[in-house]
Amino acid sequence: QVQLVESGGGLVQPGGSLRLSCAASGSIFSINTMGWFRQAPGKERDFVAAVARSGRTNYADPVKGRFTISRDNSKNTAYLQMNSVKPEDTAVYYCATGPLFRENAASYPDWGQGTQVTVSS
Repeated sequence: QVQLVESGGGLVQPGGSLRLSCAASGSIFSINTMGWFRQAPGKERDFVAAVARSGRTNYADPVKGRFTISRDNSKNTAYLQMNSVKPEDTAVYYCATGPLFRENAASYPDWGQGTQVTVSS
């Protein structure tokens, strides 16, 4: 089992930037993909971005060109750099890990507790 701890959330103004971090521990040898999902109040949990151990990345259309996912395998940490944020980016952001490079949440067996991101002036 993998334990994940997110950090870096908070309040940011529209057009601003924020960087989220996700530190993994435990059975890290089983990690291939590290992904970010988000869930706004009253909505389903949506895929945001994923990065494979190889460095291959994938993004949801609403964040393409604004968010960048990366990982430092030596630190077992993934990052989500959020630029040009919009009010619609407001959500709880969750880090997840899994063996497959997928967009569906069911492919990720391990999840963090989430970090709140609020975009507001």
